[in-house]
Amino acid sequence: MESIFLNWLKKIPILPKCQYNLFFQKNMNKLHFKYTYKYYSFLTRKGFKSLKSNGQLDFSDPNAVLQLSQSLLRRDFGVSLVLPFDRLCPPVPNRLNYILWVQSLLETTDVSSLLHQMRTGAHHKSDSCSDDSPIIGIDIGTGASCIYPLIGCVLRSRWQFFGTDIDNKSIQHAQRNVERNKLGDRINVVKVDNQDPLIPLQALGQEKANFTMCNPPFYESKEEMLRSAQVKKRPPFTACTGAEIEMITAGGEVAFVSRIIDESLILKNRIQWYSSMIGKLSSLSILREKLKRAGIDNFALTEFVQGNKTKRWAIAWSFNDIRPTVEVARGVNNVPKSLLPFPSQYRFRIDITSLVEIGQRVNAFISQLPLEWMWHAQSLTGLGFSEKDVWSRAARRKYVTQGQQRKDHCVDIRNMSFGFEILIQKSSVDTNFNQVTIRWTKGYDAVIFESFCGMLKSVMDKWT
Repeated sequence: MESIFLNWLKKIPILPKCQYNLFFQKNMNKLHFKYTYKYYSFLTRKGFKSLKSNGQLDFSDPNAVLQLSQSLLRRDFGVSLVLPFDRLCPPVPNRLNYILWVQSLLETTDVSSLLHQMRTGAHHKSDSCSDDSPIIGIDIGTGASCIYPLIGCVLRSRWQFFGTDIDNKSIQHAQRNVERNKLGDRINVVKVDNQDPLIPLQALGQEKANFTMCNPPFYESKEEMLRSAQVKKRPPFTACTGAEIEMITAGGEVAFVSRIIDESLILKNRIQWYSSMIGKLSSLSILREKLKRAGIDNFALTEFVQGNKTKRWAIAWSFNDIRPTVEVARGVNNVPKSLLPFPSQYRFRIDITSLVEIGQRVNAFISQLPLEWMWHAQSLTGLGFSEKDVWSRAARRKYVTQGQQRKDHCVDIRNMSFGFEILIQKSSVDTNFNQVTIRWTKGYDAVIFESFCGMLKSVMDKWT
């Protein structure tokens, strides 16, 4: 039976990479079933009879949803997936969005990429981490589908994964899916026990990893799962019939992700980014507070929206001092601002008509300060690093008095306590004006960033 299904799956044509990437980038929050149906009319015979005139799919039919996921994975990623009917069927757009978000976290907080930017003026490369080393990810609870490692390795040629799980059946199917897609040299599926660490670096033979991912069990009991289904007025296994071991854990998702946070406090910088998906918005504030109590202020929140109702959230945190962009770190709507990380971007308008003139003045002023500074005139972008506040009046008087000059030799930016990026461009609100954007790229102290922004705006206000 499985071989018959695989032969059917192989008939689905695979889109070129550029085409499926473009499709998903333009439809991050909406999946067009008519688009899929247009190409695969034969799926009507395979469970899509309930496709309505408005393009909606009957998500209460596990068979239809399973075949939809399998078809999308085959068409858009060239991935052949076989799943048992008693394990969770992953929604492809949701899982892809999580992968793309982690990729953005890595790309906007990569020291090598910042150094490359200083030399060339080019912004972040398309692949995270600009040296040649592999990118190691750990998928906690990879499931029978092993979908995060499979999609991640298809999208990123240097990514490698460890997928862990406590369920023997899920492990067996995950290993088969890895072998089926010829990714055994990049994906290692590992059986772990309940009492093992959720991030078992030692057992995996790894000193460090670049990131962790997790789709934790949402519920703390079967009763909670059934109550949730009643509130939503739909069966408890709408997408497909998953096993309780995948959906239920003591304390629910808050307790599960809290375990990851506790382990991260021990591992710290051995992982660049820790992350987890969240199924309930109420969990987000609890976990955010736990990070705050632990003194972790470099974190990111986002939400994934599929269809008209389904929402998921994700939280990530790091012990490094490289800051992600504000778009990546604050990608959640309709939540109290107190939950969001400190905004790592400050933008203001300047009434000078020439972008080139603004850039020249900014470069001339920053170049006088005793800090590391690289200006790229073509892109009107500058990147700077400082060991401390060297721009306040007191600091500048000290440097003049002591006769200290700006350093011209190359230094290791890893030792710098503050980093910033300056971009000169047309105003995004009113193109009749120009704007200056200052991004906080490195550091733990938000006060220093605010001080720098206030100083530069004050100086530039005097130019007009």
